[in-house]
Amino acid sequence: MKTLVIATRNKGKIAEIARILTFDSSIQVRSVADFDIEDIEETGSTFEENALLKALTVARATGIAALADDSGLEVAALGGAPGIYSARYCGTHGDDLANNEKLLKELAGKDSSLRTARFVAVIAVAKPGGSTITARGELAGEIALLSRGANGFGYDPVFIPTGSTKTLGEFEPGRKDEISHRAKALSEIAPRIPKFLSGSE
Repeated sequence: MKTLVIATRNKGKIAEIARILTFDSSIQVRSVADFDIEDIEETGSTFEENALLKALTVARATGIAALADDSGLEVAALGGAPGIYSARYCGTHGDDLANNEKLLKELAGKDSSLRTARFVAVIAVAKPGGSTITARGELAGEIALLSRGANGFGYDPVFIPTGSTKTLGEFEPGRKDEISHRAKALSEIAPRIPKFLSGSE
């Protein structure tokens, strides 16, 4: 049986990945929390670099193939910020409420034409020997005037996907999985993973 380690401790991401990424019984999925691995500093300058860094670090530390995600929000009026710094935009890593409050404050008074944004996710899978595969997904939309909804995590309560009037925070999890940036990247890479793990890709 092949094993794949999910290289994140973010419970929201783990739940979302688990809902979308389903394999047959030939692949066992484990969390990096099962291993004694220190948090990995994200020193890359792009989502791709950070995803690969995390996947390779965990794969080499565990001796098992690893899947990592790096994702974030890019807002046009802010020159693409918060970008790769999305999780620590407010200065504290993982404080979703403070990150959203800072974003809304910086966009206060700007009309919808200046509130366009996109979510970006890059999924990387790496083997201990260094071989990798990646996939990228994007979701376009705009930043809401106010935070709405209690579902999801991160910037979901302030992000309205193009064509919707609801924020992702107001979406049911299953509906979000149909359109999210992470779902798009996972859906693209999922059929490649068994081949990659078996050495046929």
